[in-house]
Amino acid sequence: MSTLAAGLKTAPETNQSLPGTPASFCLRYVRVYAGWVVTMLVFEAGQAACSILLPFAIKQIMDSVTSAQAQGIDVWDLVRGPLWLFAGLNLGIVLFSRASGTILVWLGPELRRRIRRELFGFLQLHSQRYFMSNFAGSIANRIAEVSMSVAHTIWTVLFDFWPLLIAFSVSLVLLAGVNVKLALVLGVWTVSYVAVSYLLALRCRRYASAYAAARSVVSGKIVDSVSNIMNAKLFARRDHERAYLEGYLNLEVKRARETFWFMEWIRWFQFLAAMLLMLGVIGYALVLWSEYGMTTGEFAMAASLALLLIEQARGLSRRFLDFFEYLGNINDGVTMIVRPHEVIDGSDAPALEVKRGKIEFREVDFSYVNDRPIFKALNMAVDGGERIGLVGYSGSGKSTLVNLALRLFEPQGGSICIDGQDVSQVTQESLRAAIAMIPQDPMLFHRTLMENIRYGRLDATDQEVVDAARHAHAHEFIMETEQGYESLVGERGVKLSGGQRQRIALARAMLKQAPILLLDEATSALDSVTERNIHNSLEFLMAGRTVIVIAHRLSTLAHLDRIVVFHNGEIVEQGSHETLLGLDGHYAGMWHMQAGGFLPETAISLPAQALESFE
Repeated sequence: MSTLAAGLKTAPETNQSLPGTPASFCLRYVRVYAGWVVTMLVFEAGQAACSILLPFAIKQIMDSVTSAQAQGIDVWDLVRGPLWLFAGLNLGIVLFSRASGTILVWLGPELRRRIRRELFGFLQLHSQRYFMSNFAGSIANRIAEVSMSVAHTIWTVLFDFWPLLIAFSVSLVLLAGVNVKLALVLGVWTVSYVAVSYLLALRCRRYASAYAAARSVVSGKIVDSVSNIMNAKLFARRDHERAYLEGYLNLEVKRARETFWFMEWIRWFQFLAAMLLMLGVIGYALVLWSEYGMTTGEFAMAASLALLLIEQARGLSRRFLDFFEYLGNINDGVTMIVRPHEVIDGSDAPALEVKRGKIEFREVDFSYVNDRPIFKALNMAVDGGERIGLVGYSGSGKSTLVNLALRLFEPQGGSICIDGQDVSQVTQESLRAAIAMIPQDPMLFHRTLMENIRYGRLDATDQEVVDAARHAHAHEFIMETEQGYESLVGERGVKLSGGQRQRIALARAMLKQAPILLLDEATSALDSVTERNIHNSLEFLMAGRTVIVIAHRLSTLAHLDRIVVFHNGEIVEQGSHETLLGLDGHYAGMWHMQAGGFLPETAISLPAQALESFE
């Protein structure tokens, strides 16, 4: 466990700036591995040159044989040199190709790892608003596709485009030595053919991009449906989910067919053009040979070079289609992930230093959506070591206040300070390291119970983890599981009950030992017996800390130093439990109307006296 924690702590920092276009994104990694890329370019150039020189070696062999027969001398005396050339070229192909392949074995996985790591690091810096607006499955799918597509894009250039350029150049030189017109015809055709194929493939890019987006949406929908499979079972909606997914699958099929049909039309052009040129070049070469314009070896070389170039050009144009599909995948992923971060640290932002833990909200303005403000010039202060409770109906701004304190969102106006330090001017990591948060719906990793609790403090010993679990009254149920602390909790903790998840979250917060503690309905999933059992543990956790508690069960707030009552983003009352009851206002109305100790969702049935407190 400690080794894993150390590994996590020493993971490399990720660049916070990534290019926003497919070309610049690929070039970033070409520059990172420039030395290896240049070496592979040299090896691939050597391989391509050796491959295209094979027809020249065959020409030399055939001409030597013909010359020996005409002169009546031993064939082996003349053919020995061309044979050595032929053997050397074949050996060069093997050595150059395998040298390039050896580099690829190392560079390929390393390149994909770096891309995934940097995309994930960049993704982590997005605000909560970003993750609320995008499917987790769709994001994960895009990271995987971008990493693979960048690698394939670079390999296409290295192993397809670059070798053809070398082969094309060498071929034209060899053909020009035989017949300039033949070289000119083949050269003009090859350039025109590749140019037209490029333009057609460029038009295909928008189809490929739409197809990639459709695939990502389908992946996101599947993950969303699987994550909510219990809802589908509870509401007997399996058929509905299949029908819902079917609509997106149909869209993916439609985008796929549009892309593949366009590709098929391109291939019709490619094959017809290649067929016509093959017939034309061979026919023209036969005419020259019959008129003694070239030797038998030169005819064989010209025909071989023409066929090789045409076949490579036809293959290359197919690679254009794949190339632009890769670029479409990169564009789709980069467009989604590489966006400006909403909440960012300054380049020289210092770490937060907490001495007393005093929190101040100064003239804070905030809205999730324009023209729908949650807070207008909100002012509130929490003294260091003070324990306060926030109450109010749903949508009154309680959870938003906590989110702003954690800087999950950026306020549009005003400032939030801790011990006089504006939280927007310090690093986010140091801010959140100083705050322990226990949410209403605890978020657990699909990892062991030991790892989930230790997440509060990665360098904690096993005994410290167990002690925290005991304080949170989680040790008992943990030991009843099949593997104890090594038991996996399932995705988002689905193997645990709501109360068990909250006790794990409590243990994690206790282990963190942060000077500021935020609790958002932290005991809502606990039964009254368990809540009473851990009351002393909560008191221990709160001791000496600045505490903000959100609760609908008002009885859990009665012992706090102060209770702040929110309504529509405004503070309408505040004071101790007894003081607020004495006012016989808004809080008193909520206290008297509670059913089972919980607040109703709205204030519809508030007594008239309490409603007057809003005016």
